[in-house]
Amino acid sequence: MLREEAEALAKKVIYDRLAVRAQSRSDLAQALAKKLVPEEVALAMLDKFEIAGLIDDEEFARAWVQSRQRSKGLSSRVLAMELRQKGVDDEISKEVLAELDPADELQAAHRLVQGKLRSMARFDNTTKTRRLTSMLARKGYSPSIAFDVVRQELGAEAAALDSM
Repeated sequence: MLREEAEALAKKVIYDRLAVRAQSRSDLAQALAKKLVPEEVALAMLDKFEIAGLIDDEEFARAWVQSRQRSKGLSSRVLAMELRQKGVDDEISKEVLAELDPADELQAAHRLVQGKLRSMARFDNTTKTRRLTSMLARKGYSPSIAFDVVRQELGAEAAALDSM
């Protein structure tokens, strides 16, 4: 493959991927490798796009964290793991995750439990507790937070039933 062809292919791949959603530099490098773009051409193109401000791992990480916490209710521990899998530098991940408000993370856990509780009326409290804490554990919440949130929400549910 001629260098000009490789550069054109690299530009197309990068533009196409960025048109769908923000991407980490590592994700784009992997996409270029899959298209068999020579490594030196890929690195040069990635550098050009980064200098132009179209590739920014810090902004990507910020958007990723906000989106995944809002849509999936993931804890910072799981978000850190996902960013590492996306090839985002650990320092950038730490910086972005430090911006998260612990109260928002706790509120997300409460929303997850509240949403799941609606479909669990037929179960006893022991089963509810087990299933809800397991769900929160899969989302990356520590056992202490998971049990506290579940205990509070089950208490709120019981109080609501008593007031009827």
